[in-house]
Amino acid sequence: MSPAPTVDAALRDARAHGLERLDAHLLLAHVLGQSRAWLLAHGDDALAPAHAATFAALVARRAAGEPFAYLVGEREFHGLVLAVGPAVLVPRPDTETLVDWALELLAGPLREVARPALLDLGTGSGAIALALQHGCPRAQVWAGERSADALAFARANAGRLRLDVHFVQGDWWAALDGVADVPAFDLVVSNPPYIVEDDPHLAALRHEPRAALVADADGLGDIARIVAGARGRLRADGWLLFEHGWAQAQAVQAILRGAGFGDVGTRTDIEGRPRCTGGRLIA
Repeated sequence: MSPAPTVDAALRDARAHGLERLDAHLLLAHVLGQSRAWLLAHGDDALAPAHAATFAALVARRAAGEPFAYLVGEREFHGLVLAVGPAVLVPRPDTETLVDWALELLAGPLREVARPALLDLGTGSGAIALALQHGCPRAQVWAGERSADALAFARANAGRLRLDVHFVQGDWWAALDGVADVPAFDLVVSNPPYIVEDDPHLAALRHEPRAALVADADGLGDIARIVAGARGRLRADGWLLFEHGWAQAQAVQAILRGAGFGDVGTRTDIEGRPRCTGGRLIA
């Protein structure tokens, strides 16, 4: 029988399989239920066979490109820890730009609205909707999602975080059809699919749900559909904000202006790239 590997030996093996040092440390800490500091202080400790096998399996999956968040089952987003899995996109820091903009509007132009109605279209794990409810407790937050598997993650996250969000299932605005007591929304946000079908970056995203990534019409098809249906669901002077690809800002601005939106503008992400565009519906 081979001797059980030590903590240090297991980490060296992970590095030999191509893992970054931080990923290797965090994965082993996750398996052992310990901190990184504990790993550094117990490098000569032998791993239990079950822990060694679990870690080796996770290393293989990470080396094959599976997102780290899927391996540990969670991801931090805007101060919230969310459960995630292959049914949902991994929440990314770029998307916090969208949340920050929405919260600015709630604290600014919408500050006099006693109970603003918000909608997150394509909620996935619930990241945006839950961050908005957490950041603006006075808001009435709704979230739509066409995937039943993704919606299960969103509902579970809301329950665990004790955040009250109204979830509905369906394709974009159709998720609200036939639902009772749907308000006219003061603010709608969306991180829809916006990657073109032949984008070379899709290879690196192969473990994430393709339907949540790829859109027709040069990546703008879903954005255009959401804009087209907004007038029947937004209040006059209500806001509609999107996340999009860094090269799509001008096109999204044009779609919004063509549908009667004013105050159209774009926000940059943490790396200074045009990442979110939105505007106010003119009555």
